[in-house]
Amino acid sequence: MSLIPSFFGDRRGNSASSSIFDPFPLDAWDPFRTFSQFPELYRENSAFATTRVDWKETPEAHVFKADLPGLKKEEVKVEVEDDRVLQISGERSVEKEEKDEAWHRVERSSGKFVRRFRLPENAKMDQVKAAMENGVLTVTIPKEEVKKPDVKSIEISG
Repeated sequence: MSLIPSFFGDRRGNSASSSIFDPFPLDAWDPFRTFSQFPELYRENSAFATTRVDWKETPEAHVFKADLPGLKKEEVKVEVEDDRVLQISGERSVEKEEKDEAWHRVERSSGKFVRRFRLPENAKMDQVKAAMENGVLTVTIPKEEVKKPDVKSIEISG
């Protein structure tokens, strides 16, 4: 029975009065479930929301890693804009439904995705490299050495 009441009902659509607290639910919460009446919008938002990107800065470079399972490198575009913006975009196609097939679940997202990142001043915009291996896109942007200002001590007279 419910140890913690739910005022909004459970994730399976049952009313709040019959819900139980389940720390390991069978169905993952989907924030875009209400968009299912607009399938094109739902698919696009779903793909956008699930495109995960890590950005780390090493002493030598800025490194971006994006999980893009099932995509070929031809389906992904990496662009750098003049105002120091890195854009990663692509499209995951919808699988065609045949007449003699019946889908029981559709959980993999499809549609267009776009991720944009403003890069810091120390990024060498003309030396961006991208590679794709095992569904992981890696974008490496070398860093310029930040020139430390020369500090000159001034002797105070008097």
